[in-house]
Amino acid sequence: MAAPEPEPSPFFRAHTGALREAARLGPVLDLACGEGRYALATAALGIPCVAMDRSAPALRSLAGRARPRALPAWPVRADLETPHGIPARPGVFGAVLVFRFLYRPLAPAIADALRPGGLLLYETFTHRQRELGQGPVNPAFLLDEGELPRLFPGLEVLCYEEGLLASLAARKPRI
Repeated sequence: MAAPEPEPSPFFRAHTGALREAARLGPVLDLACGEGRYALATAALGIPCVAMDRSAPALRSLAGRARPRALPAWPVRADLETPHGIPARPGVFGAVLVFRFLYRPLAPAIADALRPGGLLLYETFTHRQRELGQGPVNPAFLLDEGELPRLFPGLEVLCYEEGLLASLAARKPRI
């Protein structure tokens, strides 16, 4: 018997309506998707999703779980922590998802990947996460207080919450 799919975060679930709306503009991009928790959850909503990660084994796992269910999730192998950024044309995606990943130099490329009116859902660790005594401790992977919305100055903040995690829903202005 296969293990059940891990549940997406409450933040993701709270924004599925906005995600459905944004998907009318184009496919969804899940960056640093790992084994695809959010890509598969998005595809299970009937929304096409490009799932990008540098780990071939993780992407194989994602594909193996999407295929039997005929989910529209397409794995793409790419190392996002390079000067090349996101291997896609700018302005293609209706939404970009980033969960539990932080590489600050990629922020402009993330904003550029969105179509006008597109949605960014971003949730990752803050420095407060260290209070748990587990998980990332390297400051390169932890946000400072109020930092996440500052990484995307050209986007309109729809929702921002901060605690152990920072959660941002933001929209690219329409032209």
